[in-house]
Amino acid sequence: MGSGNCTELLDRLEAEEHVVQLYGDDDRLLTHNVGRYLSAGLRRGDGLLVIATPEHRHTLVRQLSPEPGYAKAILESRLVFLDAETTLSRFLVNGWPDRRLFRSVVGEALRGVQSRAGHTGVRAYGEMVGLLWKSGEQAAAIELEKLWNQLLASSDACLFCAYPIDVFGPDFQQSKLDELLCAHTHLLPVDQGLESALNRAMDEVLGDRAGRVRELIQANHRPAWGAIPRAEALVLWLRNNLPGSAESILRRARQHYQPGTIANS
Repeated sequence: MGSGNCTELLDRLEAEEHVVQLYGDDDRLLTHNVGRYLSAGLRRGDGLLVIATPEHRHTLVRQLSPEPGYAKAILESRLVFLDAETTLSRFLVNGWPDRRLFRSVVGEALRGVQSRAGHTGVRAYGEMVGLLWKSGEQAAAIELEKLWNQLLASSDACLFCAYPIDVFGPDFQQSKLDELLCAHTHLLPVDQGLESALNRAMDEVLGDRAGRVRELIQANHRPAWGAIPRAEALVLWLRNNLPGSAESILRRARQHYQPGTIANS
């Protein structure tokens, strides 16, 4: 998986690419990026499949409705909104994603918007994996990602996923995220204020040691499975290499962190 300029990536995303956004209590960056991703699809005439929670669906409708192609896409069913929880319930068997039912429920919806879009591609957005993760069903979420990737491989579609994972929280560590991140082609960065907050916190907690720690980070700060945004990689490095200080640094960084600057846009 990789990372890069967020705006450029969302505008040019191609078939089979599969991006993921992590977000905490503040979901403004998430809805901004999803809106950007879907707006680019509207301009291209793509089919759009949105499987979201009611709260995010309402926000996305507000963002997309001023777009010139929005009303026409809705009328032609090239833009389809589905409820994430209801859709998920239709292919879970004993809490586990069933491949045949997934193909029937989600695959059919994807094929529907694709057929109505004609010769252009499809952009899908999904929050079902996030619902599974939030309910503690991490293994089921990873299985659903695998089913999505199989579906993407047989269709002219790309996918944007979202997980309610706080980069300052206990879920954001390599042992828990390895399979999740490996299931995606790109991790979208949080805003640029994260790295500044982390560096300020490191200076406060580590004092004179901060310079030496930065040298170590510079030499070897990327997880084995590939490149991720710099600030997120820094959080993982701290958890892996400074277990005695990491939590103190992250608590301070959370205090300093001021969300709202959209990354790379």
